[in-house]
Amino acid sequence: MDGNHPLAIDLQNLPYRTDRGAGARARIGAIVLATDHTMEAEWREMLAIDGVAFFVARIWNDAQITPDTLAALGEEIAPATRLILPNDERLDSVAFACTSGAMVLGDEHVEREVHRHRPGIPVTSPMLAGIEALKALGLRRVALLTPYMQAINDRMRAHVEARGIEVPALGSFNNPDDLVAATISPDTLLEAATRLGRAREVDGVFISCSSFRAAGIIERLEQATGKPATASNHAMAWHALRLAGYRDPVRGWGRLFEL
Repeated sequence: MDGNHPLAIDLQNLPYRTDRGAGARARIGAIVLATDHTMEAEWREMLAIDGVAFFVARIWNDAQITPDTLAALGEEIAPATRLILPNDERLDSVAFACTSGAMVLGDEHVEREVHRHRPGIPVTSPMLAGIEALKALGLRRVALLTPYMQAINDRMRAHVEARGIEVPALGSFNNPDDLVAATISPDTLLEAATRLGRAREVDGVFISCSSFRAAGIIERLEQATGKPATASNHAMAWHALRLAGYRDPVRGWGRLFEL
C-alpha cells in the first residue's frame, strides 16, 4: 500500500470539549536526584488520587552522600525547576526530593532556587516535610533511622533537635552510597524501625532517606510499635499535597495521611 488510497472514513475538524487536564485539584512538581530509584515509584502509589498529578525533573548528583556532594546540589535546583513544566503551566507546590541535601543546603536556599523560575510557589523537601509531619502528629521524642555516614547523622540529629523535637534514639546502616540505600529491603527497614520505635524513650519514628522504600511499611510499623511514624517520601507527599491545597484524608498510608 502506498498510502495514497482513499480513506474509508475521513473525519476532520472534529468537535471537542476540554477540562482542566491532569491534576485538576493539585499539580505538584518534584525535583528528583539522578540516583533515586524510589521516590517516583512511591509517589505513584501515594498520589494515585483523583484530580492529583505530579511532574518530575531530575538533577545530576554523586551517588556518594557526603556533605560536599550534597552541597553541590544547590546549583542544580533552579535549572531543574525550569524543566518540570513550562512556566506558564500551573503548579501548586514543588518538592525537592533529597532529605540530607535539603538539610545541608537549608530550606531558605532550596526555596530561593526554586523561586528563580517559580516565584512565590510553596516549596517542600523531605527534611522540611518530615519536621512538619512530626509536629502534626504531636511527636516530641522520635527515633531516627538513616543510611548515612556519621557526619550526616550528627548534622541531621542536630537539625531535628534545633526545631524542638528530641532524638534520643538513632539507627543507621552507615553506608554513604545512595544506590545501596535504594536496595535495602523494606523488611529490613521495618525490622530496624520497629526496634527503634519500641524504645520507651521515643513517641514516634522518622525514617530518613528518599531512596529508602519506606512509605509502604508505615502502617505496619505503626501497628508494630503502637506509635506514629513517617518517612522521607511519605512526609513529603503529605506536605506537598497540603501546600497544594489538597487536605482530604487519604486512607492506607498511616496516621499522618488521615489527619
